[in-house]
Amino acid sequence: METITISRAEYEQLKSALTQVATLQQEVNWLTEQIRLARKQRFGASSEKSRADDGFVQLSYLFNEPECMARESQPEPDVEEIAVKAHARKARRATQEQLPEDIEVEVIEKTLPEEERVCPQCQGQMNDIGKDVSRRLKIIPARFVVEETHVHKYACRYCQEHDITTPVMTAASNPPVIKGSIATPEAIAHVMTQKFVMYSPLYRQEQEYNRAGVPLSRQTMSNWLLKAGSAWLKPVYERMKTELLKQDILHADETTLQVLHEPGKKAQSKSYMWLYRTGRDAPQQLVVYEYQRSRRTEHPETFLKDYRGYLHADGYTVYYGLPGVTVASCWAHVRRRYNEALQGTSKKDSAKESNALKGKRYCDSLFAIESEIGVLPPVERLEQRKKRSKPILEEFHDWVFALNDAPKSLLGSAVHYTRKLWPWLNNYLLDGRLEISNNRAERSIKPFVMGRKNFLFANVPRGAETSAIIYSLIETAKENGLDPYRYLTWLMREAPKLDMRADEQVARLMPVNAPEECRVRKSV
Repeated sequence: METITISRAEYEQLKSALTQVATLQQEVNWLTEQIRLARKQRFGASSEKSRADDGFVQLSYLFNEPECMARESQPEPDVEEIAVKAHARKARRATQEQLPEDIEVEVIEKTLPEEERVCPQCQGQMNDIGKDVSRRLKIIPARFVVEETHVHKYACRYCQEHDITTPVMTAASNPPVIKGSIATPEAIAHVMTQKFVMYSPLYRQEQEYNRAGVPLSRQTMSNWLLKAGSAWLKPVYERMKTELLKQDILHADETTLQVLHEPGKKAQSKSYMWLYRTGRDAPQQLVVYEYQRSRRTEHPETFLKDYRGYLHADGYTVYYGLPGVTVASCWAHVRRRYNEALQGTSKKDSAKESNALKGKRYCDSLFAIESEIGVLPPVERLEQRKKRSKPILEEFHDWVFALNDAPKSLLGSAVHYTRKLWPWLNNYLLDGRLEISNNRAERSIKPFVMGRKNFLFANVPRGAETSAIIYSLIETAKENGLDPYRYLTWLMREAPKLDMRADEQVARLMPVNAPEECRVRKSV
């Protein structure tokens, strides 16, 4: 082997060059991982399970949904038919499509004219011996009706004739939801659900109503939302916040919102919609949105200043260190990091046992246990976690803290994230009512994220605050098995009759106290 002698200056120069090459190689590896991950996220199938919820439609189906969802091999569903004879009724044929249980039924009788009820054999009179009944679904597009109320007044004719002063009696009538407005509770509720449930911005609704011959401007509809939200929905919203903070287990999350005319901020700057909600075992399910100008710690500190209990959260640091709050970190975020690292690895590396795959398998094992024990009572669930999950957590801890991966890599990021949150990731072992993830909050904030893709921004802070109120009531209604449109209609029909300054009367309008008429109809 040939020995080459170089000067000290040449050695230092070579050493510096090698260090630079190593740094550049690390940068290349990082960028390569990012490219692989981006490709798989864009073109590959998602490895995380999704939940079909309340009419969400994948964006990939937007223009070709019939082609994507159709199944040519599946036979056409039979029409539901019931044969009704004189003294016997055949069993109902099984159908693949189901009709709602309590929907209005429009009966159409098909009979032969009297002159045609003649026997072709003997020319005698033919008698009705039964009928075949078929049931099909009829859809009637939204129709507009002008509600004209005539409030009758009454006076005593005898007193009038004899100049006796008597009061005039007036028939009872419902107070208007907005004074001086043409709006009814049904109209406002429809606009709200179209915007906040079906993600149809006001300008699209304006176009739809104009096509139907109803000149309803987006400015008018916006005024309806602001006035009804402030007068009738906000007291219920405040009551929901009070009840929420009485619970000892909550979930929290946040997402961005652009407000164009925010005082002291540029139109392009970010504001935030914060979300807090109850856990799965709460006596009543509550979802509360809160609009804030920023993502600073002061906002959860203010909202949760009187709260003492557990809080499910992701890795955002503002939730950690809140007085009286024990944070349970989300394992779904940990698994997501290792899954991204796995997607970013090369085919060569993924063919063997990579550390990214090992980390994901640890997470999968914990989630598999939760799937099995989820139906158990909280006490038994906790026992199973200590027996089955705790050993996996201990093994995972030893493995992840022994790893020595490059910090600037997807795997390095996953490892660092796990180590940073480890003390709080174990907290779901403290109480059987706690959950392994914060997916409950993510599912509740998703409707706002989907809506934001359509309305893009809020114009003024008051609009953003009203949106938070309406989203809170709608999502809470859905969590309690209510139809948002019927619940909002009932609320705005009853609220003007009550003293909304009295807590006990506001409590009557909470989603949990809504009447049966507001519940989602079940299929047969």
